[in-house]
Amino acid sequence: MLSDFNLIKQRALERFIRYVKIDTQADESSDTYPSTRKQFDLANLLVEELLELGVRSARVDENCVVMATLDETVCTPQPVIGFLAHLDTATEVSGAQVKPHIIENYRGGDIVVNKEKGVVISEAENKELAECIGHTLVTADGTTLLGSDDKAGIAAIMTVIEYLAGHPEIPHGKVAIAFTPDEEIGRGVEFFDIQEFGAGFAYTVDGGFTGELNNETFSADAAVIEMRGRDMHPGTAKDRMVNTLRAMAEVIVRLPKNMAPETTQGHEPYIHPQTLEGKVCLSRLKLLLRDFTDKGLEFQRKKLERIVDEAGRLFPGVRSTLAVTPTYRNMLPELRKHPEVTSRLEVAVRKAGIVPDWQPIRGGTDGSVLTACGLPTPNIFTGGCNSHSLTEWQSIDALAKIVEVIVNIVQADEALSRQAV
Repeated sequence: MLSDFNLIKQRALERFIRYVKIDTQADESSDTYPSTRKQFDLANLLVEELLELGVRSARVDENCVVMATLDETVCTPQPVIGFLAHLDTATEVSGAQVKPHIIENYRGGDIVVNKEKGVVISEAENKELAECIGHTLVTADGTTLLGSDDKAGIAAIMTVIEYLAGHPEIPHGKVAIAFTPDEEIGRGVEFFDIQEFGAGFAYTVDGGFTGELNNETFSADAAVIEMRGRDMHPGTAKDRMVNTLRAMAEVIVRLPKNMAPETTQGHEPYIHPQTLEGKVCLSRLKLLLRDFTDKGLEFQRKKLERIVDEAGRLFPGVRSTLAVTPTYRNMLPELRKHPEVTSRLEVAVRKAGIVPDWQPIRGGTDGSVLTACGLPTPNIFTGGCNSHSLTEWQSIDALAKIVEVIVNIVQADEALSRQAV
């Protein structure tokens, strides 16, 4: 453990509270980049803070991507290591006017977030709470999400930069950092310049509870089923109306119930009907297809084709289309080509006194796309739970541990020269 752990914990808490109060919710219906201008509010603040810490390279571009590089403290050649977190919060629950509640020295039991609304973080559903006795925890007030996904990652990285800037005796190479918008809607690194970033490999700080590490994500496709029919006055509709709502209902009913988010875990795939818009003459269903292999995604596509065809035969007047587009791919095959990247992470976690727990992500990160583009980028835990929900909570002790892990990652090999620059 770092000798000034309590100070690190306090600084991480202060930052986290400051950042979650800034509304940065993404908007998947927007056609701008970033999807919401308010993400610049946090981006600009982070640049100001980095400049105050002496990181003169800090800047934010027109796409709301923040980049900065902390200079090295050794003369011997070292890899440039990058760290990323995302600015935006999820679309499912409001991120406006977040009111964080701090729980000092958690002693166990359920956490009543909002008694009037019945929002409770139950000990039975949150097994991680048992590992947080004595921790400082933070929740929202039960009317918004908290935003620990991924402002915990931002707070951790910023605290690392402050710590390293204040301890020039720690030997390390250049440290590249970036904060990206719109990760929650799958567009986080759409305009990310890997060459400008300058890292040889990187880590997203955007994961689960303490110790969870990720070198594997879902592969993802997006599917859209569109059905066109014929509207008619209901009083004279016999043998003439073609109701796409009924046809689309048949599609949804036929989706495999054992292949849904609510019935699967681990490496099990799913087909998820996400949004439905419709009226008699036109209905549109958007679905998420998730599997850990391309072969599995192809199976899902063919399954959907059969379902759409079956529904169409029941409603012969309906004209149906199915469009499937790739979103991201599992990063594991590429990361296996760079074992030193995940090995460095595992060693750093163990050095911090944490047992590494490699888990597949049932989702994606900016690292999925970056890895596919040639920048190996596994994922580090944040110590938060229940993302995207009213019961989201964050352990600040875990946040401080991430700082220790990142400091361990960037430190130069002990056998190398420690001569200061």
